[in-house]
Amino acid sequence: MKRVKRQRLRGYMLLMRLDKPVGIMLLLWPTLWALWIAAEGTPDTWVTAVFVAGVFLMRSAGCVINDYADRKFDPFVERTRNRPLAVGMVSPKEALLLFVALSAMAFALVLTLNTLTIMMSFVGAALAASYPYMKRMTYLPQVYLGLAFGWSVPMAFAAQTGTVPVVAWLLLIVTVLWATAYDTIYAMVDRADDLKIGVKSTAILFGEADRIIIGIIQLVMLMVLLMMGQRLGLSSIYFIAVLMAALFMLYQQYLIRKRDGMQCMRAFRNNHWIGVVIFAGLFGHYFLS
Repeated sequence: MKRVKRQRLRGYMLLMRLDKPVGIMLLLWPTLWALWIAAEGTPDTWVTAVFVAGVFLMRSAGCVINDYADRKFDPFVERTRNRPLAVGMVSPKEALLLFVALSAMAFALVLTLNTLTIMMSFVGAALAASYPYMKRMTYLPQVYLGLAFGWSVPMAFAAQTGTVPVVAWLLLIVTVLWATAYDTIYAMVDRADDLKIGVKSTAILFGEADRIIIGIIQLVMLMVLLMMGQRLGLSSIYFIAVLMAALFMLYQQYLIRKRDGMQCMRAFRNNHWIGVVIFAGLFGHYFLS
């Protein structure tokens, strides 16, 4: 009996992707960027705690609902064929209940914040719940994922300042561009399988131009980061961080040059360091100013 419970608990943990924390970090970094900018380096402790916990809960909920939506596709994709729902470790009903529980906990945290943030959370929840179905409807699910991931940015400004200024929308654009680039790299791993089963992605849409278009998206992201830095009057520490992010992007282009699956996955995971250096630049600017 205890063994069965342990196996079920392990199934829930795998369903929430707790074994793959890079996804949490890719959602967390833009949230921290937003909090630090909104509060000029001194974000409210409770607001920060709510958003960090919310990132963990909503990323986990997003993974659960994604696997629920893909439960009939995952067995036919090499990378996903061993996921809990695909192998029957967790039932569809259990997955839905877990999604509801995680979402409810996240919403309970949001209820401790101001009205504007609470109202915006409904948009975030709708984006998270609907994203998994976009790959059936459009070749741009990666853009939609960027919007879902990035919605924490205007929410963070709303929670910290009670307003959503222009810079919040600039940072949302940065996040959408970033997620589109790194999730296209991720989708390159599954492109052959996705073509067989009829799942859509930017990797399929871009085809042989994938590397060039990813590079253009990354370049535009850097330009918006520079524009944002100038608008905020940030110091050279921030701009050095943007330069370091550009170097990581060049490294990713090197990794994906042959479109090898393992190298594409390395390039995807490398995006964590872009999040790190941008945050370090923001932290350093506000700490020393």
